[in-house]
Amino acid sequence: MKPEVTPKVPAGTKMMALQSPVGLRSVVSYLVVFFIVASSITFLFNRGQEAQVRMVVEHGHQEAQVNVAAAEHQQQQWGADLQESSDECNWSTGRWVYDNVSRPLYSGLECAFIFPEVACDKYGRKDVMYQHWKWQPHGCDLPRFNATKLLEKLRNKRLVFVGDSVNRNQWVSLVCMVEASIPDVRLKARIFNDSLISFKAFEYNATIDFYWSPLLVESNSDNPIIHRVTYRIIRADRIEKHASVWRDADIIVFNSYVWWRKQKNETMKVMYGSFEDGDERLDEVEMIDGFEIALKKLTEWLGENIDKNKTRIFFAGSSPAHVWASNWGGEDKNKCLNETEPIYKAGYKAPTTDYSMMAKAKSHFATLEKKGIHVQILNITELSDYRKDGHPMVYRRQFVPLTKEQIANPASYADCTHWCLPGVPDVWNEFLYGYLMYR
Repeated sequence: MKPEVTPKVPAGTKMMALQSPVGLRSVVSYLVVFFIVASSITFLFNRGQEAQVRMVVEHGHQEAQVNVAAAEHQQQQWGADLQESSDECNWSTGRWVYDNVSRPLYSGLECAFIFPEVACDKYGRKDVMYQHWKWQPHGCDLPRFNATKLLEKLRNKRLVFVGDSVNRNQWVSLVCMVEASIPDVRLKARIFNDSLISFKAFEYNATIDFYWSPLLVESNSDNPIIHRVTYRIIRADRIEKHASVWRDADIIVFNSYVWWRKQKNETMKVMYGSFEDGDERLDEVEMIDGFEIALKKLTEWLGENIDKNKTRIFFAGSSPAHVWASNWGGEDKNKCLNETEPIYKAGYKAPTTDYSMMAKAKSHFATLEKKGIHVQILNITELSDYRKDGHPMVYRRQFVPLTKEQIANPASYADCTHWCLPGVPDVWNEFLYGYLMYR
């Protein structure tokens, strides 16, 4: 309701001035008073809105900001889809913000395609804070994920994730992010075919695949069920068996990191030639050297075979494990067991996370630029390094019966490598979505 304003008349003022209905002085006085009142109302209204924009959720001595104001939420929905169309914003640097309004993006209990090794709430994890953290880049926002828009982008296309179980973790995340937008169960399916797992969205003729190839080139670990982690042999000049699976893909997301991490004095074998031709040779190399050999072969194959006008290529950054609790002030014997909150220290980088491996990958892929082939790195390492709370720990299906010793010491079998879903890999896929839709 607009307040009625009655101007005061100073003593001694001639009544004749007030009686003039159209006098210039009277009109000016009314306008001045009107603008003062209007400005005051606007100021108070804006201050009222600002007070509602933020609320603080306190966990112990830590605080996380939660955006819940209706005005800000509406602005984000309207603007986030458009904001990140440029390359100016660095999504990989930022902070985790607790958000129980828009997170999680889906229900892990309701996703029909979730895998039991990452379905933490299904297997007894009661604290669900890990599902409510949103990655907030410095100075900008990630594009708001829209499952229908992504499926439309993938219409008549094939997206393939190629790598190890962490890459499969990301694949499961993306499938859960999109499958809820297809309520009719007859219009979606999951198909297993040895090393290849496919999600089909029939209405869109879209396919989202995962292909098991943990060391990129052919190796003694190519069987997704039966493989040895500790004794690894790669074939330096053999990749075609794997490449034949992803050759026709429209989008490829490669990942390879966990299997190259050095454990104590561990080395690996590189095989040249073949047993069939009788010219085989085995060289023993450091793990990082094996990684570069595999990258070199992958880069060669991409340069000779990829259709730059059809296929977009991504390489996911290193996914940190949280097995050394002393990195964040804990006891190593506990690993990530019972962790319920992220690391809050800005710019935190664990000394056991090898950031140099992605620099090596970038260096190899840069040689493709002269051929017009661009490999986009999904730089998810730093944001994931903060999330010591995001792993399955003991809250997952155990495929091998636990021993008495393990039951007595849960940290001994805690999974601090893979990620609970919903959770951290959802942000990796928001990066992928942003690149596909806007960059």
